[in-house]
Amino acid sequence: WRGLHRGRPAFAATGRLMATLAGVFVWDGQRIEEEELQRSAQEMKHMENISSLLQGSDCQRLEPTMGSGEQPWEMIMDKKHFKLWRRPIEGTHLYQYRVFGSYTDVTPRQFFNVQLDTEYRKKWDSLVIKLDVIERDAATGSEVVHWVTHFPYPMYSRDYVYVRRYSVDKENNLMVLVSRAVEHPSVPEDPEYVRVRTYESQMVIRPHKTFDENGFDYLLTYSDNPQTVFPRYCLSWMVSSG
Repeated sequence: WRGLHRGRPAFAATGRLMATLAGVFVWDGQRIEEEELQRSAQEMKHMENISSLLQGSDCQRLEPTMGSGEQPWEMIMDKKHFKLWRRPIEGTHLYQYRVFGSYTDVTPRQFFNVQLDTEYRKKWDSLVIKLDVIERDAATGSEVVHWVTHFPYPMYSRDYVYVRRYSVDKENNLMVLVSRAVEHPSVPEDPEYVRVRTYESQMVIRPHKTFDENGFDYLLTYSDNPQTVFPRYCLSWMVSSG
């Protein structure tokens, strides 16, 4: 039994490798599952439960997280409609960031569609070099996206290959968008760009009223490793000032 048990992961890895060599993307283990969407939605509910503590609070080390034994979040920006925390990613010089914010003059659906519409982003985001959906999963609606973006001179442009999935939950009045980095055989590394291999993003939108009336809160949790050589204090200054 032990021999068989040990062999299964190797067999799965071998199968994935063979598929990659054949130029086929294997969705098993790569698609965004329903549990990931639900986990993000639960984080939003947890954040809403403590939002009363945030109003007018000068506390700098609140813990807007559901996990136990995790690093606390440190607040680095506190404005009326925009609060930003960070926490160190263990074993790295990087941080994970969390934003809790509000808009009053935009509808949730407009905001959500801007996140999803790759063609429209090419028009309003002057940093975009490439942005295309390269594959879709019929089972879950997950999509693989290739995104190439300018970085400040003299750094190379960065490119991301990531899978994303979104959900509009009418019953719970929520919109959810989850993304994370993957590898795809049709998008090999390009020597002109630096490939970002570590990237995660979860966004949850809660309408104040309905999806098509102005006003909503949003929760964004984000981390990536853009492979820059900036020291941590320099990154902290850029985040807190920009």
